[in-house]
Amino acid sequence: VQLVESGGGLVQPGKSLRLSCAASGFKLDDWPIAWFRQVPGKAREGLSCIQSIDGTTFYADSVKGRFTIVSDNAKNTVYLQMDNLKPEDTAVYYCGAPKFKRLVCSPPYIDSYYWGYWGQGTQVTVSS
Repeated sequence: VQLVESGGGLVQPGKSLRLSCAASGFKLDDWPIAWFRQVPGKAREGLSCIQSIDGTTFYADSVKGRFTIVSDNAKNTVYLQMDNLKPEDTAVYYCGAPKFKRLVCSPPYIDSYYWGYWGQGTQVTVSS
C-alpha cells in the first residue's frame, strides 16, 4: 500500500487548492480513503472520508461546505477540493488508508488511530 499526496502550496485567504492522493498497491473500490491535517503540537485532525464502493462521504464541521472529496477510481486517485481557504487551514495535509478495509467513513472512525497507511504529507499555507 502506497499513498502519495500532491497539490499543496501557498495560497491567499479565500482562494482554492486541490490536493491529490494517488494510491498504489490496492484498489479504491475496496478501501475508504480519508484526508487529515496536522499542525505542530496538535493531534492529526480527520477532515473528510470517501467510500468509493457506495459513494459515502464524511466531512468534519471545520470544513463542511468548503471542502469536497472526490474519488477517480480509473486513476486510483482521491482529490480534496478546498475552496474559500482560511488561515486556520494552514497545516500539513495527509491522506490515509485504514488498518482494516471494512472501516466505515463516519465517526468515531475518522480518528488517526484507525488509519494505518499514510502518505508523506503536503504543506498547505494560507496567508496574505
